Amino acid sequence: MKILLANPRGFCAGVNMAIESLELALKLFGTPIYVYHEIVHNKYVVEHFHNQGVVFVSDLEEVPAGAVLLYSAHGVSPAIRQAAAQRKLRPVDATCPLVTKVHLEAIRYAKAGYTIILIGHEGHDEVIGTMGEAPEAIVLVESPEDVARLEVADTAKLAYLTQTTLSVDDATRIINALRARFPQIASPPTEDICYATQNRQEAVRLLAREADAVLVFGSQNSSNSQRLAELAREVNVPAYLIDSAAEIRPEWFDGSETLVVTAGASAPEVVVQEGIDLLRERYGAEVEVRIVREENVHFQLPKELRTATAGASA
Repeated sequence: MKILLANPRGFCAGVNMAIESLELALKLFGTPIYVYHEIVHNKYVVEHFHNQGVVFVSDLEEVPAGAVLLYSAHGVSPAIRQAAAQRKLRPVDATCPLVTKVHLEAIRYAKAGYTIILIGHEGHDEVIGTMGEAPEAIVLVESPEDVARLEVADTAKLAYLTQTTLSVDDATRIINALRARFPQIASPPTEDICYATQNRQEAVRLLAREADAVLVFGSQNSSNSQRLAELAREVNVPAYLIDSAAEIRPEWFDGSETLVVTAGASAPEVVVQEGIDLLRERYGAEVEVRIVREENVHFQLPKELRTATAGASA
């Protein structure tokens, strides 16, 4: 077996920042530390922090007054921030800056009186947070069919935004449907789908055509990981989304000579390497690293942690 190891893969700058934030918060404040929802959508990462004493919550009522509360990379709504303030919690905002960008765009359009069409997946943490910025002004669409059913009072003041982790192809189809129906619709100055999501999708799109199968490391509730598997299947290549090497099944590779291995933006490199080690042992796999795009993006830690670190070292 030959493995084409996709690069870039795995952690993006936003995920790196969120994980580094939680690691530093543990050092500065000790346990327990509370995180609103999962820090990132990855089973391995969540279990790793749970074992260190981090408590993941879906309701702020679960957080004792005065406790440290970290907001995940997916962002939260203003209502959550207000509730945290009322409970006198000590927030650490690890929202990905690219998600914050979408929130700010939603606020700007809403203040200008626009109806905002948000392209995304209902129930996703990021979508919930973005819609919370201007719930009366935002309408969610998930498909071109949803666009056909839209009813908008003032088509002259209409704008669209997108969830950052969408499939580029899916988003483009929906945007094209919006522009066909509403030619004057406004769009953000720069597109919302994040650089890392696009780069990982580009790598799979290019490499899958050379492969018999694609193995994606990531969790089932990770939107960007799901999109990688879907992209491979769109070009008729079998694709499998797994959390760890333990889920690898021999029947997936009957007759497979070339396998693409990649990882979603919230999947740690350690699980990728464990998978490769198993494939080497079981199939004598040889690895060829394929660099499709270079990434050199870094986001600074939240100001709450920078301030606390400065105070601790003073």
